[in-house]
Amino acid sequence: MQLSAVKDPVLLRLSDELCLRYEISGSGPPLLLLHTIRTQLEYFRALAPLLAREFTVYAMDLPGHGYSPIDASAPFDEPYMRKAVVGVIEALDLRDVTIAGESIGAVLALTAAAELPDRVRAVYALNPYDYEMRYGDGIRRGGWFSNLIIGSLQVPIFGAIGASIENRKILGQIMGGGYSDPSKLPDDLLIDFDKAARGPGYRSASRKVLAGWRSWAEARKHYATVRAPVTLVYGDKDWSHVGERERTKATLPNVRMFTLTNTGHFSSVENPNGVARIILSR
Repeated sequence: MQLSAVKDPVLLRLSDELCLRYEISGSGPPLLLLHTIRTQLEYFRALAPLLAREFTVYAMDLPGHGYSPIDASAPFDEPYMRKAVVGVIEALDLRDVTIAGESIGAVLALTAAAELPDRVRAVYALNPYDYEMRYGDGIRRGGWFSNLIIGSLQVPIFGAIGASIENRKILGQIMGGGYSDPSKLPDDLLIDFDKAARGPGYRSASRKVLAGWRSWAEARKHYATVRAPVTLVYGDKDWSHVGERERTKATLPNVRMFTLTNTGHFSSVENPNGVARIILSR
């Protein structure tokens, strides 16, 4: 199949307050990609072309991320993010859509599917971030440096300092804690993330996402109502524990689960071929 060209990212206005950036590539049935915390649609730059062989791929910047304009009054918790994802699917009139998300994107893929049973064909939930027991719990599991930085954000004076000095090297240390092999984290991708993070309101929005940590664990209550078939995909070195993975699996009525070897929390960057094989083998 010959691929259609990747179209330049555009903005989709859902309301006076909410406008989201997205990109389209490929041809075939629709597939929506939802990225992790503190990243953006470029997170899928290696995975999207693989999926575009068989799908029309829609990759979006979640609210408060990337180059989606930021509403300073927004809470940036799971219900708010879910409303945005549902809004994109409805505004673009995506039907029989497959949703694939990583981390908080995986949670949103599941909760959006629960709200749109007549539009969602299938869900691929990659390393869902639905197990938090404290502020930044998953990220803290990436090692002492991540634990130090995330913990400091809870203290107003240190949090303000930490937010102001964050750069691609610090982000690289934090994200590297979520890799099986940190050398696979591309430096130029971190440069993209850092550039977006310098936009107005971005750091405040990022802190709000972390402050809403309880909402990501509470989102599990919606999983039981997901009618679409779900594929859970975990990296063997993901931050989640085996018991947490089994708990998530047990809440879903129509589910299968795969584990990618030598892969951490950011599987779409570290192992895009492994992720693509699972999705394309549908």
